[in-house]
Amino acid sequence: MNTSSVRTEPNKRNTLNRLLEVARQEFSKKGLSGARIEDIAREAGITKQLVYHYYGSKERLFSAVLDESSQRIMAELIALDVEHLAPTVALRELLYYCFDQYRDDPFLGALALEGIRYHDAHDTPRNMFADLTPALAEKFDNILKRGAQCGEFKAVADPRLFLATAALLTSGGFTNHYSMSVLVGVDTRSTQGMQLWRQHSVDFIVSSISLVPAPA
Repeated sequence: MNTSSVRTEPNKRNTLNRLLEVARQEFSKKGLSGARIEDIAREAGITKQLVYHYYGSKERLFSAVLDESSQRIMAELIALDVEHLAPTVALRELLYYCFDQYRDDPFLGALALEGIRYHDAHDTPRNMFADLTPALAEKFDNILKRGAQCGEFKAVADPRLFLATAALLTSGGFTNHYSMSVLVGVDTRSTQGMQLWRQHSVDFIVSSISLVPAPA
């Protein structure tokens, strides 16, 4: 059972929100295999039996946590007001925001990495990430088309490929922390490392399609 199929009386909704937040932190810190329903229930102030009543299993609770987190971050990106900005500025602002979601959420990188492992190993049902991706791809596509029309960008044949590349680059310092830190020579989760990777990743992505010379 997922949250969309649970009745949403105020008390129950508050309980579910608290449960999902506690579970999010536990899964981020300990992974799916290490997190225990008993610990999650105790921290959320409910019984283990109630967790199973709502979600049926630890895996379904984890799926609900991923779904809620995906909905939150995707909705924020889709709603970001950049349409009034010049294309290059709009693209930069959107890419910076992609990075900042990971920088400002201490659990998102670990949760995303655990989610990648889970989806790779399981045949998972359609979720909010898949449902909201077309709207985010359209937002990117509109910026890219505006940029091409006014001579700021090269034409981008496949905006979904561009979006996928941008997502990998902006989040890589968090979801592939060890490898990226070794390659860069700086801890990508340190203040210095985050500043470095934030600027580099966005500059790299924008320069790949830019027709406007970078400032000297």
